Amino acid sequence: MDTKPPLPPFTLETAKLKVQMAEDAWNSRDPGKVSQAYTIDSLWRNRAEFFSGREKIQEFLTRKWSTELEYRLKKELWSFYENRISVKFEYEYQINSGQWYRAYGNEQWEFAENGLMRRREASINDLPIKESERKFRI
Repeated sequence: MDTKPPLPPFTLETAKLKVQMAEDAWNSRDPGKVSQAYTIDSLWRNRAEFFSGREKIQEFLTRKWSTELEYRLKKELWSFYENRISVKFEYEYQINSGQWYRAYGNEQWEFAENGLMRRREASINDLPIKESERKFRI
């Protein structure tokens, strides 16, 4: 069985580390690398999409990052308890037409005993912005 420390139950220190590790992985924009942080049968809700499993996670992230160009994400720990972590986040991206967006959202994560995420629920809203309004640079 794969393990992904830090393992639950989380402390403030280990919850913050888990959030930073997730931010770093997502900013790599590598679907294969990111998907390895999730259980084989991980359950996802991303906006209005529902799916399960690493293969579907990889497919989703490949599609996402093929249209969300110059993607840059910042996550912040919101709360934690035992094997659950909630985060708030912002990310920016540009689409092929040149329009920039900033997305705001919240995620609820639930982890298996081995530290892999077995459930992720994300609510996200996008705001069109001007390039001059960007906060995050690659």
